[in-house]
Amino acid sequence: MKQFILLASLGLSFIALSCNNDKGIREEAERSLGQPGVQAPSPATPATPNPATATTAAPGGVAHYICPNNCAGSGGDATGTCPTCGTTYIHNQAYHDQASPQISTQVPPTPAPQTTDPPQNAAGVWHYTCSKGCAGGAGTAVACASCGQMLAHNAAYHN
Repeated sequence: MKQFILLASLGLSFIALSCNNDKGIREEAERSLGQPGVQAPSPATPATPNPATATTAAPGGVAHYICPNNCAGSGGDATGTCPTCGTTYIHNQAYHDQASPQISTQVPPTPAPQTTDPPQNAAGVWHYTCSKGCAGGAGTAVACASCGQMLAHNAAYHN
């Protein structure tokens, strides 16, 4: 009976130590990357996502979940284990920090209706004239060439 208790406690100690070792590897990987919770592949050994698991990586190719050991061929869009080393994937905040395409919700301004009328009618009357009486005019409401004030609609053009 004493041998059974000794073997059981030895087995439990082994399991506890191996679990703590895995936790230490993860913490060390997070520290080596700079900030806890933000994992990015190291430039020397970039983690290439496994095509079988990294199906919805962001446009920049950063996987949502990565191996803390930066194993090649690991990473994916869901939690899982690394196919290379068997370590559980950790969340990759860099996936959310990527620039995403912006969708504009603003309605573009409606362009001013273009008149097909000529700038002057058959009698030589301008469609738009300067309210200050400057000579000339235009076919649309633009700035007066002489004083810069916006031209006003001339009702006499339509008579």
